[in-house]
Amino acid sequence: MTTHAITADSAGTWTLGDLPVNRVGLGAMRLTGSAAFHLGAPSDRERSIAVLRKAIDLGVNHIDTAAFYFSSLRSANELINSALSPYPDDLLIATKVGPFRDWSGEWGTSARPEDLRGHVEENLRQLGVDHLDLVYLRRMRQDSIAEHFGALAELREAGLIRHLGVSDVESRHLAEARAIAPVVSVQNRYGLGDHRPGTEELLRICGEQGIAFVPFYAIAGEAGPQGATTAHDEAVLAVAAAHGASPAQVRLAWSLAHGPHVLAIPGTGDPDHLTENVAAGALRLTPEELNRLNEAHRRATPPS
Repeated sequence: MTTHAITADSAGTWTLGDLPVNRVGLGAMRLTGSAAFHLGAPSDRERSIAVLRKAIDLGVNHIDTAAFYFSSLRSANELINSALSPYPDDLLIATKVGPFRDWSGEWGTSARPEDLRGHVEENLRQLGVDHLDLVYLRRMRQDSIAEHFGALAELREAGLIRHLGVSDVESRHLAEARAIAPVVSVQNRYGLGDHRPGTEELLRICGEQGIAFVPFYAIAGEAGPQGATTAHDEAVLAVAAAHGASPAQVRLAWSLAHGPHVLAIPGTGDPDHLTENVAAGALRLTPEELNRLNEAHRRATPPS
């Protein structure tokens, strides 16, 4: 498919709280290098900055980041600040708290509720802003998120956060959070052939309640943080060939086809991949193609 003239509004828009965004955004994790969760080789700084600026040129106005997205010499938040500040008026930067890493890159234990203000303030400092548009509480295997989410709700009341979301949750955690404060978005792992038990129920609930559902690793599949999968079902390859598209574009289009509340945040540090990902928003799958891909998804999904 032709990609050079396609912009991020091709898939339509969604309003996160009171902030409208194009449904195709950008995940910032891969901007720091191929080993974003380890202190491996850093990315090329100028190339990462070029990706961010190109994303804005292509109409991307939703960037997903975190203070714990860093590799040797590279911080996603610092790259965003350097490339885009002063920020466009319509740009929404979402970040997340809960996990954290020390200066050496080692993961610490999950944050306590009283730690979250410091994590929010670190994101504020790195991004150079006085409030955060959207903050996700990333659940770290807690049975209840009430205490942690309540701490973020207090920071929202204090004006440090505009909107709240939850990540890596079950439907019961979403209900728990909504009893405390409004939730505008849920960010869970989900993709063609790769989802967790209960995720599709949560996707449906979000649609019914007007909450955005933001899948991560939608392209990566089982490869997860290692990068885009190369293991594609024959159905994905056939649909890609029919549209002159890449398998990654088909995977993104399949995710977006689940409803207008589904947003995409594919991550990349490659300008060409960025253009390709944005263009996936214009890919319209036929009912027959969706059925075929859904069948492939069901085949690849282990029984819960």
